[in-house]
Amino acid sequence: FMKINHLTSAEENLMKLFWRLNSFYLKEVMEQHPEPKPHPNSVSTYLKILIEKGYLKTEKEGRIFKYSVLVPFQQYRDFLMKEISENFFDHSGKDILAFLFRENLVTKDDLREYIDHDLEIKPTKIKLPKLEIAEEILNPKKDKKTKDKKKKKKKE
Repeated sequence: FMKINHLTSAEENLMKLFWRLNSFYLKEVMEQHPEPKPHPNSVSTYLKILIEKGYLKTEKEGRIFKYSVLVPFQQYRDFLMKEISENFFDHSGKDILAFLFRENLVTKDDLREYIDHDLEIKPTKIKLPKLEIAEEILNPKKDKKTKDKKKKKKKE
């Protein structure tokens, strides 16, 4: 299993096109790219970067290059999901599931094919990481009424 490198959003957008094409020439990229079309030199630069990052390989055919995808979409998607799980859900599948239910991306019916008994789904509470320093800055222990009075005086 090869190490997958991070992509910028621009690289990722081009890869979405390349995953559809699978193997292609620069000319095809220019034809398939939606308007506004980038300059061919810009696309060439991205192609070189994506080769360096291990996403594409190239073969010379006469005077032109044919590009092929090396990292399948599924593999990249799995890599991103693992990163999100690690960085934002503390490796908790349960927290990811809670998020998916909360955002209505998964329903009880969706889960039935994975679990064979009746499910009771409870509303989830979001646990935010406790950041003491941020708390002090965001919620200073000041009397709110004095602040409101000062604001009213300024407005008058």
